[in-house]
Amino acid sequence: MKNRGVAIVLCFFLGGLGIHKFYLGQNLAGIVYLLFCWTFIPGLIAFVEFFLLLFMSDREFDAKFNGKSGRFAGGAVSAKDATSALSDLKKLYEQGVITAEEYEQKRKKLLDQL
Repeated sequence: MKNRGVAIVLCFFLGGLGIHKFYLGQNLAGIVYLLFCWTFIPGLIAFVEFFLLLFMSDREFDAKFNGKSGRFAGGAVSAKDATSALSDLKKLYEQGVITAEEYEQKRKKLLDQL
């Protein structure tokens, strides 16, 4: 799992060399940064990326760089989010979009994440 804080620090201090790109698994971009680091263009781009990473939410970071997606990617779910999701799930069941078994499986999974 990649950490957003580590990515931010690497981008700030070593962004011109593309070290943050290697950390984030974007090896091709990291190589391009290394090849062109003498032009200072990667440093300027890294400066912008620093602020993008800084203001990116943890959920967005996880979705983009840790392969986690969906509403509850981070593991534990707040009660408000779970209530909303359960309400949506119930509506889908009542409309006949999902079966009773699917409804129970998804409901149980949501409740387990609380």
